[in-house]
This record gives sequence, C-alpha cells and structure tokens, in this order.
Amino acid sequence: MTELLGCFQISVLNWLLRLISCEVAVKSNNSTTSLELDNNNPSLESASASASSDKEEEAEAEAKIGSRIKVKVPLKVYHVPRVQEVDLTAMEGVLKQYVVNWKGKRISANLPYKVQFITQIECRGRVKFFAHLKEDEFDYLDFY
Repeated sequence: MTELLGCFQISVLNWLLRLISCEVAVKSNNSTTSLELDNNNPSLESASASASSDKEEEAEAEAKIGSRIKVKVPLKVYHVPRVQEVDLTAMEGVLKQYVVNWKGKRISANLPYKVQFITQIECRGRVKFFAHLKEDEFDYLDFY
C-alpha cells in the first residue's frame, strides 16, 4: 500500500511541476509578444510591409464587389443541382464577394472571387448559382 501511495505522490509532484513550467512558459511568451518595430530588423519591416500590401490588395478587391464580369477561359462547373454540367465560358455574372478573410483571419483562398451567375437552363427555367473564380479567369465589364 505504501508503494502505491508513493507512486501517487510522485505523479502529483510531476503534475505540479508541469503546471509551474507551463506558467513560466506563458509568462516568458507574453513578454516577447510586446516587441516593437525596430528599424534595424528587416524581417519585421518586411512583415509589416506585406501586411499593409495585403490590406491594400483586399481594399482594392472589395471596391470591385458588385462589378459585372465575363468569364474568358473555358470553364465548366458541376455543382448546379439537377444539371449535369454548366459551361461558364463567355458567361456574364456579378462579383459578389472577395473571400480572403474568414472569421477575422486571412486565409489563402485559391479561388477568392465569388461570382453569381443567372442562366436559362432547359427544363428548369432561370437558375441562379455561384462559382468561385480566380482573377485571371474573368474580365471586368464595368466597375461599381
């Protein structure tokens, strides 16, 4: 019984030591997050410059929301319900969203432009659907 109690005491001590080491790690980590931009540190400057260019790019893309576009590359989609495939080549649509932020975090969307298309489909009538495209897959017809 004393061997079991000794084992328990050792595990409690290990647990307490882990708590103490975690607190030290958290405290030391918090002190390093308050770094200020230093002119002698080029890595911090480049991170700051890339963040500002990302914001400029995002603001430029957000300004184009609502613009009419025309697909310029051969492109087919297969996600329209009850339709086998839809050819988007030379179709016109409306730019609805630039999806690079998700829940406040920047994501690397490989197809960042969400475009709404409305087309007449045989036996279905007028159908509205969305497709995600890259900027080099369409041309702007007008800007908002």
